[in-house]
Amino acid sequence: MKRRCCLKNQKTVPYQVAWDQQRSLIAERLDNPQLDDVLILLEHPPVYTLGTGATENHLKFDPKNSSIPLYRTERGGEVTYHCPGQLVGYPILNLRYHRCDLHWYLRQLETVLIATLADYGLNATREAGLTGVWVEGVKVGAIGIKAKRWITMHGFSLNVCPDLSGFSQIVPCGITDRAVGSIEQFCPEITTQQVRKDLIRHFAAVFSLEIYT
Repeated sequence: MKRRCCLKNQKTVPYQVAWDQQRSLIAERLDNPQLDDVLILLEHPPVYTLGTGATENHLKFDPKNSSIPLYRTERGGEVTYHCPGQLVGYPILNLRYHRCDLHWYLRQLETVLIATLADYGLNATREAGLTGVWVEGVKVGAIGIKAKRWITMHGFSLNVCPDLSGFSQIVPCGITDRAVGSIEQFCPEITTQQVRKDLIRHFAAVFSLEIYT
């Protein structure tokens, strides 16, 4: 029997609002672990985020004098950038109902992105020793997670048709020798509305979930 997962398919949500939502959902599930899983899928206004151990050396701007907000979060990984045109997924999954293995979970998230990109004729790959997915040498999908008592938060981002200029102000994910790209570079007419549907379908399949709204 498939585990149930509530889809919160949202539009453009400020980072702090989405972060608070994740924390609330996590708190509920720490008290009641039997609650259904959740997938929050949304876009953010322009924002930079740092992982828990990330260094500000990967910022090319003064965080005290920036028009774009910067948050230090509890996820793993270095600095990244979110903006409209990029789909962000925050799975709140109780891995005790799946597999208690964070490396497995990371690879499963990559599989979701790879399968989604394949729908558009794109051969996405992993890079040895790194987390995320690449198409023809450019990184189009990033992942940074946190788990509390095997309940996950934070998640993944997929560059569909964003303005990539914001990435020029950071060393994305701390990787100096890889460019950031988007699906739009390969499929010029792509929209986030299209990709949302495919991403949800693959997420449900990879994690064996029954999605409802």
